[in-house]
Amino acid sequence: MAQAKPWLSREGFTADVLGNIISKTLLDPWKILPLFVLSKYTIKGRDLSKTHPNLQKALQALTTISLLTNLEAYLDHRIQNNNQKDPYNWNKEVIILTGGSTGIGRQIAQQLGTKEIKVAILDISPPDITSTSLPNSVRFYECDITNPETIATTATSIRNTLGRPTILINNAGICTAKTILSTSPAQTHRMFAVNTFSHYHLAQEFLPDMISHNHGMVVTIASQAGYTVTPNMVDYSASKAAAIAFHEGLAAELLTRYAAPRVRTVLVTQGFTRTGLIKDLTPEDTWFNPLLCPESVAEGVVGQEASGVAALVSASVEVSVGEVDAG
Repeated sequence: MAQAKPWLSREGFTADVLGNIISKTLLDPWKILPLFVLSKYTIKGRDLSKTHPNLQKALQALTTISLLTNLEAYLDHRIQNNNQKDPYNWNKEVIILTGGSTGIGRQIAQQLGTKEIKVAILDISPPDITSTSLPNSVRFYECDITNPETIATTATSIRNTLGRPTILINNAGICTAKTILSTSPAQTHRMFAVNTFSHYHLAQEFLPDMISHNHGMVVTIASQAGYTVTPNMVDYSASKAAAIAFHEGLAAELLTRYAAPRVRTVLVTQGFTRTGLIKDLTPEDTWFNPLLCPESVAEGVVGQEASGVAALVSASVEVSVGEVDAG
C-alpha cells in the first residue's frame, strides 16, 4: 500500500507547496472577500483602514486578484468541458491503462483498484506483485501497444471480461537518454512508436465506442519536455511534443467532427519523477523544480479522473504525472 501523504508533500516544502498555500489562503475569494467587506462596512474595519491605509490597499488588491483568478478558472473549466456535465458511474466504468506494470502506472492502477474501479493494464511485462498484490478489480493484459492487430485482439478480450472501456490513459513511455548522433534509427522509431504512435492506435480502437455513447475520457501523458528541449532528450522531447499536438487535435475533433462534447480530454505535462525512466539522466531537484514522487503523481492523476472533467494539468506536485518504461 502507498504511504500516507504528508500534510505538506512527499517532496517536502517546495515552490509548489507555497503556491498551493497562497492559492488556498490569500487568493481564495471565500477567505479574502469577507475581510474586505468587513473593512469597508464595519466601524472597526473602517477605523483600521484609516490607521493602516496600505493594508487596506493590499486587501483590495488581493480581493480583485482572487476574484479575477477564480473567474478565469471557472470560464476555462466551462470551455474545456464544452459547457456540459457528464456524471461517471465508477461501478460501471472500465479504464485502459498503458504501461501500468511499473513506476507511476503501477501506482495509478493500485489507487484506482483500491477504489474498486475496473482497470485493464496493457503492458509487455506483468506487474511485480512480490511486495504488493494488485486489487481484484485490476487485470493485466500482455499487449504490444505499438501493434494495432495486437491491440484489437486485446480489446476484444477486455470487452468480454471487464466490459466496455470508457477511459483511456496513454501512460506508457520510454526514454533512451542518448544524443542525436548516438541514437540508432531503430531506437528513434521505437521511441515514437511507444510515446506517440500508440496514442493513435489505441484511440482508433477504443474511441469510436466512446463517441457513439458520447461518454468517456482520453488522458494523454505528455511531459514538460514536450515544451522544452534539452541535450540527450531530443527524440523524447519531439515525441512528447507530438503527443501534445495529438491531445489538442483530439479535443477539437471530438467537438467539431464527431459531435461528442462529453468525451473528455486531459493533458498531463510533468517534470522529472523518481522512476527508472531517469536512471541515465541527471535531473534537476530544486526548490522550484523538485523531483516528484510516484505516489504524489498518481494521486493527482486519479483525482483528475475522479472529477470526470477535462483539464490541462501542469507540473505541480498535486496534479502531475510521470512516465514509465513500458509499451
